[in-house]
Amino acid sequence: MTMQALPFDPADPVALAQALVRCPSVTPAEGGALSLLERVLAAEGFTVERPVFSEPGMPDVENLYARIGTQGPVFAIAGHTDVVPPGDPAAWSRDPFGGEIADGVLHGRGACDMKGGLAAMVAAAIRHRRAAPDAPGSIAFLITGDEEGPAVNGTVKLLAWAKARGERFDHCLLGEPTNPNAMGDMIKIGRRGSLTGSILVQGVQGHVGYPHLARNPIRGMVRLLAGLEATPLDAGTTHFDPSNLEVTTLDVGNPASNVVPAQAKAVFNIRFNDLWTPETLAAEIERRLREAAGNEVQYEVAFQPTNAVAFLTEPGPFVAMLSRAVAAETGRTPALSTTGGTSDARFIKSYCPVVEFGVVGQTMHKVDEQVAVADLVTLEKITARLLDDYFAAAGGA
Repeated sequence: MTMQALPFDPADPVALAQALVRCPSVTPAEGGALSLLERVLAAEGFTVERPVFSEPGMPDVENLYARIGTQGPVFAIAGHTDVVPPGDPAAWSRDPFGGEIADGVLHGRGACDMKGGLAAMVAAAIRHRRAAPDAPGSIAFLITGDEEGPAVNGTVKLLAWAKARGERFDHCLLGEPTNPNAMGDMIKIGRRGSLTGSILVQGVQGHVGYPHLARNPIRGMVRLLAGLEATPLDAGTTHFDPSNLEVTTLDVGNPASNVVPAQAKAVFNIRFNDLWTPETLAAEIERRLREAAGNEVQYEVAFQPTNAVAFLTEPGPFVAMLSRAVAAETGRTPALSTTGGTSDARFIKSYCPVVEFGVVGQTMHKVDEQVAVADLVTLEKITARLLDDYFAAAGGA
């Protein structure tokens, strides 16, 4: 079947980003976004595949893998087309899936996180290959529809699927929005891990006027939480801030002011650096709780399963090459950071070195999410320069 020509040039990052924003690809819906990228990449000579992954109790998720070239090195570009729900459309000043451009700004859900970044990188790859069709090496795209959701049927399985087929990657650029204020601010060379736990303290319900017949679990919970936060988990490392523990909920479910509650519950989340693994961190939390509880507080602690581990891509030639490309196009020397939440880089790091660089992230997940058109153009230029430099080095130029 012959595909109809696109109504825009996919080497134009703004037009491609606008078209992607108009696809309502709220996790786990594909929404037409992967189909659009399949058309774009196939028309430029990429071999494109669309694996769908499943897991009991989880929605099926469509993914996309594309490659051009048969030789090494293989430069991978990763990203996601799924977006978080827009919420009430009436709260937006424009249609969240309208892709409207006004006053130099592209508006819509995903414009910032991360359809804009992905569009700029796709456009850069297209421009690079059009200009140098015989360039050494290969470019591969790893694009998922499950980054904003459970992240079970997305990148983690796409990577395993590619490896089983004999694919390998030398370096990867992930286009998450990394810049706090302006293009050129920041490259992410690692990410902190995330561990969530819950504590349940058992008490004895009773009348507040007869405290000897009750046992208040709130006192025990306060004691446990104070023990968890009495001393810092660590002092940080060369590239990581100190790990931080935050109590995110504390609840007794008690509607009456004259009743001692039967139990108290708390949930906490720890964003941890590369001094810890989820296992060693859980062991430290359990030790602190035992010490704080002594023989007086009855409690249970449980940890949610996590695949969010801390990792670092050590600064080296690849990071330096990206930094030079950023500086050349923005006039700014980017900071090398590991701040923020988790990303799919936590899966990619097990296959090849990975760094993250994208647009300014101030409006991600917000009402009236947007990205400056100029930033899309700049990101396309940075990525194209990086690809040129990367494959020039591979070819011995």
